Amino acid sequence: MELIAPVIVSGLFAGRVGLLPGESRGSAIAKQALAAAVRIEIDGLVGDEHADPRAHGGPEKAVHLFPQEHHAALARAFPDARHLVPGGLGENLSTAGITEDTACIGDVFALGTVRLQIAQPRTPCWKIDARCGIEGVAAHVAEHGIAGWYFRVLQPGECAAGDALIHLERAPAAVSLTRFNRTLREHRPALAALERMATAPGLAADWVRKIRERMARLADYGDAR
Repeated sequence: MELIAPVIVSGLFAGRVGLLPGESRGSAIAKQALAAAVRIEIDGLVGDEHADPRAHGGPEKAVHLFPQEHHAALARAFPDARHLVPGGLGENLSTAGITEDTACIGDVFALGTVRLQIAQPRTPCWKIDARCGIEGVAAHVAEHGIAGWYFRVLQPGECAAGDALIHLERAPAAVSLTRFNRTLREHRPALAALERMATAPGLAADWVRKIRERMARLADYGDAR
């Protein structure tokens, strides 16, 4: 089993629900850096809010990590975009040195006294464009599979900026987030590839259901691979 080298969490972020410029719908995508240690419970960071609990927050989307590398990539692609800095796109954790290429569904990490497990990728939405002030950023994020991911909380506890995110466990059949995202974007992915995703240890139940439904639709039309 290959483990990822520890990385430092350079920032912890939480936010309150408010209105984005020019929007009437609420959002908590604007996060503020937390200077002190924070408590992380099953539903996420204490004090962090979510405008739409159907799409954000809850046990299977408790903590969002967005790699710093993606802020730099988006700034190159959209030089006039706003808020392409750590904490700027709704993330709770900011790190450098771990991305979808190296992280896998089901990976377990220690952060302070907290234990976290990768449960699913983030699905980008309209709020990213509204936050950045430019259309097309969310579509670019989706196309390139650089939305970050959500952790579930296996063990509540406390952590602080500057703590190390330490990789503890990886299942033998783990699927990287890059492979997961790439397969999802395929027009007609192979049923075997979808089966591997659906059975990835630690995958959120809602994703298992959606993948199984897609497999059933593909099977109805025939799968030549």
